[in-house]
Amino acid sequence: MSKPESISLEQTHHIRDSCLCLHVQRAARVVARRFDDALRPLGLTNGQFSLMVSLSRPGPVSMSTVASLLAVDRTTLTANLKPLERRGLLKVAIDKTDRRNRAITLTAKGRRLVKTAYPIWEQTHTAQEALLRMPDKLRSELLALS
Repeated sequence: MSKPESISLEQTHHIRDSCLCLHVQRAARVVARRFDDALRPLGLTNGQFSLMVSLSRPGPVSMSTVASLLAVDRTTLTANLKPLERRGLLKVAIDKTDRRNRAITLTAKGRRLVKTAYPIWEQTHTAQEALLRMPDKLRSELLALS
């Protein structure tokens, strides 16, 4: 029986040390955990907070606008909206201008929660930025990738 083909240990180490995807994913998971921990007392995850912030506008927001902003597909967005909708933090309604679309709005309860969460987010964000030498450059570089 022949040995299965595989990449070399040197190639494995090269990927481990240089893969942008691996390093971005790893950093994202660690940073996300820190925000999750900070927002947990409010019953929110960092993803839910980001979603609710994306809805913090004067009027309803379309599903496609939110999905695009958060870089998720509509199916994922729908799944992420459901627990927040069950908690009464947002409403999903049929779009008045196009019945095929859905319009999402934060409720008064949702707006209050975002307002309460903001100082927690700000404190956590400041602490994360303090770990970086050039946070503005990193944001710019990440934006270039996305």
